[in-house]
Amino acid sequence: MIRKYKEKEIPTLIKIWEQASALAHPFLDSAFTQMVKKVMAETYLPNSNTWVYEEPTKVVGFISMIENEIGGLFVNPNYHSKGIGTALVNHINQFHQSLEVEVFNENKIGKPFYEKHGFKTFKEYIQEGTNQKVLRMKKIIK
Repeated sequence: MIRKYKEKEIPTLIKIWEQASALAHPFLDSAFTQMVKKVMAETYLPNSNTWVYEEPTKVVGFISMIENEIGGLFVNPNYHSKGIGTALVNHINQFHQSLEVEVFNENKIGKPFYEKHGFKTFKEYIQEGTNQKVLRMKKIIK
């Protein structure tokens, strides 16, 4: 089931982010990830439009939106390749004419996922603080 998140679930979402991010972003240093964790919990999640994917007994994934931009899409690694990310993207498709996302070029999970779902790169830059190439991608929804 997909539903709006509840503020009390922020610790659960942060845990999902930590687990999934460790797999997708092994190239990021711990100081940067700790900074992101703090910003997510205190600023980002409370101020974004976030939806969760809930199994019968627990939340296993989430997608956070800022207008038409996917600010984060993370699924508990134990639930990868079960269609949860696809279900979350399909859910938000209904609210937008286009979607945008930024993904690290080295992200071996996220980059192929977004490409598979029709996102095309339209901009690249080196992110300050990580010195990593970031791809800005867009998908037009029919």
